[in-house]
Amino acid sequence: MRKQRFLTIAALFALALIICSGCAKKGGQAKTTAGTLTPITFTFYNDDAVEDMPFTDPVAKEITKKTGVTLKVDRPVGGDQQAIPIMIASGDLPDLIFAKGQLAMLVNANLVLPLDPLINKYGKNVKETYAGVLNRLRNTTEDPNIYNLGSYDVKTAIWGTDGTMQMQHAVLKDQGYPRMKTLDDYEKAIKAYLRKYPTINGRPTIGFSLLIDTWQWYIDLSNPSLFLAGYKGDDGQWYVDQNTLDAYYKFLNPNAKYYYQWLNRMYHEGILDRESFTQTQDEWQAKIAQGRVLGIAYPGWGYGEARQSLISDGRQERTFAYLPIQIDERFQPGTTMDSGFSGGYGIAITTSCKDPDRAFEFLDWMASEEACILREWGLQGVNYTYINGKRVQNEQDRLDRISDPNYGRRTGIGLWYHPFPRRGTGWIDSTGNYITTTTPELIKQNFLDVERETLAAYGAELWTDLFPSSESLGISRHGQAWQYTLPPDLQAKTSEADDYMKTALSNIVIGPQASFDATWDKIMSDLKAMGIEEANKALTALVKDKVKLWETP
Repeated sequence: MRKQRFLTIAALFALALIICSGCAKKGGQAKTTAGTLTPITFTFYNDDAVEDMPFTDPVAKEITKKTGVTLKVDRPVGGDQQAIPIMIASGDLPDLIFAKGQLAMLVNANLVLPLDPLINKYGKNVKETYAGVLNRLRNTTEDPNIYNLGSYDVKTAIWGTDGTMQMQHAVLKDQGYPRMKTLDDYEKAIKAYLRKYPTINGRPTIGFSLLIDTWQWYIDLSNPSLFLAGYKGDDGQWYVDQNTLDAYYKFLNPNAKYYYQWLNRMYHEGILDRESFTQTQDEWQAKIAQGRVLGIAYPGWGYGEARQSLISDGRQERTFAYLPIQIDERFQPGTTMDSGFSGGYGIAITTSCKDPDRAFEFLDWMASEEACILREWGLQGVNYTYINGKRVQNEQDRLDRISDPNYGRRTGIGLWYHPFPRRGTGWIDSTGNYITTTTPELIKQNFLDVERETLAAYGAELWTDLFPSSESLGISRHGQAWQYTLPPDLQAKTSEADDYMKTALSNIVIGPQASFDATWDKIMSDLKAMGIEEANKALTALVKDKVKLWETP
């Protein structure tokens, strides 16, 4: 519904609203006497938001039209991790909150509502979306309440992968599409291209660049260490034995050392961008958009605008191929493993919420098939249509989605997909179509010409063809440990270790090569002195508790 129409409705029914004041109280999606949803604004803190998100784009307006709800979004600034502790101390809470791993702090302070009664009363879509995995939303066996609605795919189909190590198509083509299996293969191609092309468009060529500005260090400095060693799935700062369910802080794994030793050598050989440990996200993306970064280890969602800029500038060859690189031949890629639904991070309703029933009904609608299609595909007749029962993106939208850096902000498509409930890439909706735009057919259709050329050179049709199939890797019993809501004491211990490791890893990469082994040994000793082994035991108990809870009928 258009904003002007809301104002008209408000004017026409102001008297009715005053007379029927009770209809806007806590009792669900209140309606005026004419049956129109009463407008309401909920404050929403999104810990993953990286920029201001006004609720004014076409998809947001359609959400408001369907629910009467407008969101006023707040976010952390500059990677700030103190926003939620400050909220707890002050008692100044939003109506809705996406707190990620800090949810346990809110639960322990009794500042978020158990959702079970609301699910029973209003949760038609929630029950449908989480059918068969509702137990995975529960907190613990001791406190089996549901406090948030999970923000990740309930049903996953893995047709795409960022791999871990990525390389410009231009480099691969120039080198004759060489074998790309190990770090040695990767390094040789970059070095050969650097020698041949020391500058690109008048600027120095960069062999490999990292982004570790704030929380991004988890993605670029931490995660590759085990991905390159064949670790199956993604457990964040942990690795979990799939058989015993024993969990350990990931850097204690002996194989984690290899990535940092390689980075250390690349730094001293001038291959690793020397600004990797000081640059901001904007600066890093600008280098990628200039086409002069040959290799990265960051997933595609983290540099989408830079990629779109390259495409719109006619420099497809400077975008990246997703490669199955491992430390050496001993290891096989595990990043295409299906981790299953983990419950984990999600949106909660705080005890300060002005209308919990209405807020939950909003979240329930966001879990619906209608909402998932809207948030992923946009508006029917504007962004997509149906042809012989098949949902098809309008051609201009399809092209803009690939090349326009402002597409999401302009249309709202994808902007409100996360962190709200979503059914996932493997979900077939009531029309017989996949509910998201991530399908093999659309992926192939949206490939750049240079991607098709690179894939063909390696005998593949999809990037996943270069990796072990998800079926061959099995499904994780415990989901993904990074999505767990850790008890405050374990969260504090992990945060202390993480803060230490971010600095320690940065220092060891730029430190003297001759002292690398001794410095690594000291880091391991320091972690143990911090009591990280206690955290290992605590997380192991939590993993086993989760599996027990999930497997309870």
